[in-house]
Amino acid sequence: MGAAPRPRVLAIMGSGETSPTMVTVHKTLATRLGSGDHSAVLLDTPYAFQENAADISARAQAYFDRSVGLNVAVVSDADRPAEQNPAAVAAIAAIRTSDWVFAGPGSPSYALNRWRGGPVASALAERIAAGTGVTVIASAAAAAIGVRAVPVYEIYKVGADPHWLDGLDLLSVIGLKVVVIPHYDNAEGGTHDTRFCYLGERRLSMLEAELPSDVAVLGVDEHTALVFDLQAGQAEVLGRGGATVRRSGVSTVLPAGSVLSLADLRSLTLGTSPASPAGGRAAVPGPAQRATEAAAADAGVADAGGTVPSGQPGLDSLELPEITQVLQDRFAAAETERSSAAMVAAVLDLESAIEAWATDTDENDNSERARAVLRGLVTRLGQAADRGLADPAERLGPAVDALLDLRARLRQDGSYAAADGIRDALTAAGIEVRDSPEGTRWSLAS
Repeated sequence: MGAAPRPRVLAIMGSGETSPTMVTVHKTLATRLGSGDHSAVLLDTPYAFQENAADISARAQAYFDRSVGLNVAVVSDADRPAEQNPAAVAAIAAIRTSDWVFAGPGSPSYALNRWRGGPVASALAERIAAGTGVTVIASAAAAAIGVRAVPVYEIYKVGADPHWLDGLDLLSVIGLKVVVIPHYDNAEGGTHDTRFCYLGERRLSMLEAELPSDVAVLGVDEHTALVFDLQAGQAEVLGRGGATVRRSGVSTVLPAGSVLSLADLRSLTLGTSPASPAGGRAAVPGPAQRATEAAAADAGVADAGGTVPSGQPGLDSLELPEITQVLQDRFAAAETERSSAAMVAAVLDLESAIEAWATDTDENDNSERARAVLRGLVTRLGQAADRGLADPAERLGPAVDALLDLRARLRQDGSYAAADGIRDALTAAGIEVRDSPEGTRWSLAS
């Protein structure tokens, strides 16, 4: 029996490409390759300018090894001439022929400066157009692959006027003339609009007006993948968010689980396919989504290398700040209920979540914030141990109730002085006794 044909899959991820939230999606994509060992490469160019580039590569390699089961080699300087990088020819060949190719975090404009018009862009375009294997393009690299690209750092961080850069235009080979906007549903701004890869509606509208009439915006939400099965001619949305096709400010949203033909997606980008009355298309579970759900059912919540908080359904789909808040609230509720076991469980689950997110290459202070909360919870746990968690009233109850029963009998017998003596002794011990027509009640004095 001959070997199964290799897949031809392209996945565009909006963010979270090395976070626990995307492990199941990565595993689903890796499953397409079949059993056995697979050649896998990571292109470090988008973040190669950073002083911690080696650390980012190491974290990504650890993530894919531990959580996905892929032994990933790092490809550097594939765009350099052979006299500058003797390994460049082999690196370009690896991009064309490897079972799995990944490019993700960093700067879109830096990646474009290095790749545009060069051998890396050509190799990626050939791979998407007619190659085989799985190609994963995420976050910063994803922003670079359309007809135009957003220089997000220059606009959002430096204050440059909104403008487009010429993109790699890798998706035209499958009939999509689009600009790709990752981080489409970003909400980090809180009081200001950071959707659309930190542009917000005002700046996106300005840029959208400058696009050619046949070019649409293709947005991919955070912790979400738009997966193209290029052999089947099908697109599917996986993850916690959705994908959006936007033309002239009008959006068609494809929620997680949506599956449609590549031809229908092309029609949406050209404005020749009518949207549903709700502005979106119905979610129709496709084969990859069903595989994702099956993998999640088999693996439970320990998908991220076994480090997702155990026994906490649903936390594996949350980002670290959300997990931190949930477990902080859970600790507070346990503290109110004086449940030391539940308090300890919340602390341990938060520690596990921080460990699970340790390989995330997205550069933010989420881990530091979570660790600060963890230290605070441990301190509160120690303080609770010092003062004792058990309710003193529960410990004193049997003795106090017995004394009050004795007091009641003494009063029935007319021994009021002795009964008052018991009450006085309880009051001196910090116990308030209240007599009423309904009976006698007691409580600890405040």
